[in-house]
Amino acid sequence: MNIDIDKLGLRELTALLSAAEQRKQLLAKRRPAAQVRRQAAALAAQYGYTIEELFGHRPVAEMAAKKRSPRRKPSKVAAKYRDPDNKRNTWSGRGRMPRWLAQKTKHGRSVTDFLIPGLARPTARKTSSIGRRTLIKQG
Repeated sequence: MNIDIDKLGLRELTALLSAAEQRKQLLAKRRPAAQVRRQAAALAAQYGYTIEELFGHRPVAEMAAKKRSPRRKPSKVAAKYRDPDNKRNTWSGRGRMPRWLAQKTKHGRSVTDFLIPGLARPTARKTSSIGRRTLIKQG
């Protein structure tokens, strides 16, 4: 942790000093972890148990931590669009439009011009009218 003391004002410095003093007092009161571990093992042995029987083979910190479910990988999708100038430039139609395609559509070409023949159909557009302004003619 790096704190730039030169940029702190008087209020921040006094708050930092008081927080550091409180932390120092807390650490001074605590017993060393090895001593607590020995006392816990002796207490468990007094009642006929071992630490492994009580807490398992994993450390206590590991038991307390939440288990995260593994993140699911996004599935691979076949390419729908290909750049005729550079065959390595492809796009599946998902996510943001790539730069090469955006640049070519900006200059007047249609996205459907870049469809891979026989493999793909155009990506469906959203037809939802939510948030879209409509003009109502009053007669």
